[in-house]
Amino acid sequence: MMDWGTLKDTLQEKRLFQSRVMVAVMMVFAIFLILGARLYQLQIVETQTYTTLSDRNRVQVQPVPPTRGLIYDRNGQLLAENRPVFSLTVLPERVSDMPALLAQLQEIVRLNPQDIERFERRLRERRRPFETVPVRFHLDEGEMARLAVNRHRLPGVEVDAQLVRSYPYGELTSHVLGYVGRINQQDVARLDRVRYAGTHYTGKSGIEREYEDLLHGNVGYQNVETNARGRVMRVLEEKGSQPGQHLQLNLDIRLQQVAHAAMGSRRGAVVAIEPSTGAILAQVSTPSFDANQFVTGIDHESYGLLRDSLDVPLFNRATRGQYPPGSVIKPMLGLVGLATGTVEMNTTIFDRGWYQLPNSTQRFRNWDRGGMGRVNLHDSIVRSNDTFFYKMGHDMGIDQMSQHLAQFGFGRVTSLDVRDERPGILPSREWKRSVRGESWFPGDSVNMSIGQGYFLSTPLQLAAVTATTANRGTWRSPRHLKSVNDAPHGETLMADTDILGVTFGTREQWEYIVDSMEDVVHGRRGTARSIARGLDYRIAGKTGTSQVFSLAGEEYDEEEIKERMRDHALFVAFAPADDPKIAVAVLVENGGSGGATAAPVARQVMDAWINGFPEVLTGEPVTGAGGAL
Repeated sequence: MMDWGTLKDTLQEKRLFQSRVMVAVMMVFAIFLILGARLYQLQIVETQTYTTLSDRNRVQVQPVPPTRGLIYDRNGQLLAENRPVFSLTVLPERVSDMPALLAQLQEIVRLNPQDIERFERRLRERRRPFETVPVRFHLDEGEMARLAVNRHRLPGVEVDAQLVRSYPYGELTSHVLGYVGRINQQDVARLDRVRYAGTHYTGKSGIEREYEDLLHGNVGYQNVETNARGRVMRVLEEKGSQPGQHLQLNLDIRLQQVAHAAMGSRRGAVVAIEPSTGAILAQVSTPSFDANQFVTGIDHESYGLLRDSLDVPLFNRATRGQYPPGSVIKPMLGLVGLATGTVEMNTTIFDRGWYQLPNSTQRFRNWDRGGMGRVNLHDSIVRSNDTFFYKMGHDMGIDQMSQHLAQFGFGRVTSLDVRDERPGILPSREWKRSVRGESWFPGDSVNMSIGQGYFLSTPLQLAAVTATTANRGTWRSPRHLKSVNDAPHGETLMADTDILGVTFGTREQWEYIVDSMEDVVHGRRGTARSIARGLDYRIAGKTGTSQVFSLAGEEYDEEEIKERMRDHALFVAFAPADDPKIAVAVLVENGGSGGATAAPVARQVMDAWINGFPEVLTGEPVTGAGGAL
């Protein structure tokens, strides 16, 4: 039998237990010592660091975008405003499954495929993290209520109150004001990232683009406390944004309405300028489009209709349409002829219906094929005789024509603030050699003498040239901006104007030309005499036609030519002739006769400006859909 007494050593076991307890106690003490040291480091030594990190989890710095400045017409009528709307937005950083979230949202609010497509494009173009992306604008009360009820199921989804850009007059002002649109990658490259933090939209065209720096304002910031879902609980600190400045334009919306209504459904442009200042009173391009469609994003179908329309409504004919000026340049060229001594006031020729260059068999025909008999410069302006100008242009030569017509503003951008204005073409020997690689021929001078050939100008340019003629040689740059209201300080800063001058022509020669233009309207044989009926003031004007294509010497028969291949109709005028208050240029594409088609439009515009506006105007303000700023 085993002796248990010899196997059990109680004292040794006690010592072993005590040593193990001691080791365990020391280990626990060491652990607590390490934890205490770490706690001291976190709570005392690195307290500022972790306080900052903690604040970052619950406090965010959010930019406060400025309110965009408003745009008014010369009488204080609002042309571009900001309207409050509610929009559905998503913060992508708070969303784990975007497709699933979009599917949920489609069950709650109306989202069509175009909304989803635009949201995905905006998501790809997002410029910085923690920037909300709009899904849909203009939520109604029912949609906002359903989103509020389902808020707990929609992490990252917010309903934001935003100011929306709106153009009350719709298509009446679209080509002038332009529109704002969402900032894209091209915009990011040119815009200040700090100043545009929190701003999603910028001016894309027109006045909105030209004066973006004034209209935008300066960004502000706010520190906000958020919960674990990223929702804002309260605002801790705020530095307000500085709103954009308000602009007052020279444009008179009443005159704009009259001009637009006078054009009706025809394609073309009307530009009206105040000669004494260069102020652009009206600028119409028809057909037009509603700029409100573009602000928050136009759908593909609607854009396709505008883009593919044969009438090209997106094209600004007033500033970018380059057309042969036709016979409307005859008064200016007549002054050049007088100033250079090429012709005298009493110089006459016998018009047989055509002009033939020396040592050539080619004939350049007058629009009146039967000829007008003996005519002088006055007759040739009043009756728009081509033959007289053919001979004068050939005798004068291209060098003198190009050099002197340049002083009127042909061949260059004339305005101070009209975005994307085209300069047209004022041909010269050097121009033809550099652009076409050819020499200048005498026949080129003959064509140029009646505003054809390579000669191109815009309706805005023609209005500026007409205003210069009204001023008897004083040239003022056309401008939209009248004044800037510095909103924070309540100051009004007036816009400057550029003053130039035509350096040739005596007072007598100027008055001779103006008298000839008066007889275009008031003379017995004037080409615009049809608009003189009932006039209680004097108009000085000039009709013109701009050839669309060559008939290769054949007889022009308007009835047999397709409408879009007919000549363009032009008319330029100023009134009253002795004390000009307004200068107008009208172009009607494929309108045929300037006297029959374009002149009546100008008459309506001048009547409204000089005699007062009708009590009821077409084109009343419309409520635009607008877009977020």
